[in-house]
Amino acid sequence: MKFFSFLGLENFFFLVLPLIYWSVDAGLGLKVAVVLALSNNLQWIFKLLFADPRPYWVSAQVKAFTAEETFGIPSGHAQSAIALWGIMAAGIHKRWPCMGAFILAFLIGLSRLYLGVHFVHDVLAGWLIGGLLLWAVIMLWDSAAVWLKGKTLGQQLLIAFVVSLVFLAIGVGSAVRWDGYSFPEEWKDNALRAGPLPDPISIQEILTSSGSLFGLAAGAAWIASRGGYQASGPIEKRALRYVIGLIGILIFWFGLGQLFPRDESLLSYFLRYLRYSLVGFWIIAGAPWLFFHFKLAQRPNRQDVALL
Repeated sequence: MKFFSFLGLENFFFLVLPLIYWSVDAGLGLKVAVVLALSNNLQWIFKLLFADPRPYWVSAQVKAFTAEETFGIPSGHAQSAIALWGIMAAGIHKRWPCMGAFILAFLIGLSRLYLGVHFVHDVLAGWLIGGLLLWAVIMLWDSAAVWLKGKTLGQQLLIAFVVSLVFLAIGVGSAVRWDGYSFPEEWKDNALRAGPLPDPISIQEILTSSGSLFGLAAGAAWIASRGGYQASGPIEKRALRYVIGLIGILIFWFGLGQLFPRDESLLSYFLRYLRYSLVGFWIIAGAPWLFFHFKLAQRPNRQDVALL
């Protein structure tokens, strides 16, 4: 069950996303990136809006096999499973990947119940939100791409920034509602049996999600303005791209994470948003630019590429 739970983890998709985008199918990878960023933003906003506890917090009879710091509804794993495995299956255009994605999403949701970290309604809500997001992306992708292509690069960057700020504002506003919140005493002992005391009101994940969204969208606009990116090429070059690209992610994500402060100050919040913006930009645009520079990927002709 922990294995299936891992397949719905955001960090797992942050490993899969670059592999698809850099080395398999750039168009599909971009869709995965957009769905991942949108799903993460929606997940944290809804968690703070509903502020529903985890089963093992409220009952000593529930044994948790893992610890969680955030509120329960919706299940982020179930939501990501439907949205992300669904968009990958839809990109293959065959029946069996869709069936596999459905089964996998079911098992991931089931694993969260078995591990004691979600109620049934948490998982159902996650599947519902993820399914609606998947439907919206599939239905609106082409029309949104056409609309964005009619904008200048500067306008596209501004739109990306404003959208990320809207998500950030909604998330922070949802958190502010719980100003002064303290973890209920009657839940503490139960929660501590599984791990450290949860901190469900933190806005760190909202900053992470909104920053990633801006970086991914800004990177997509920038690389498209230069002809786009294609993942074609010999297998050895595809593999080398993935290794080099992951090193870049570690530099921006882990390296800057060690340098930047991690307190609750405004400076720390800004730097966290910046750090994840840089990670998103690196994945979609920075790494491909490096691949072009070192002849690991071929620059596509502008007229032949429709990345968005």
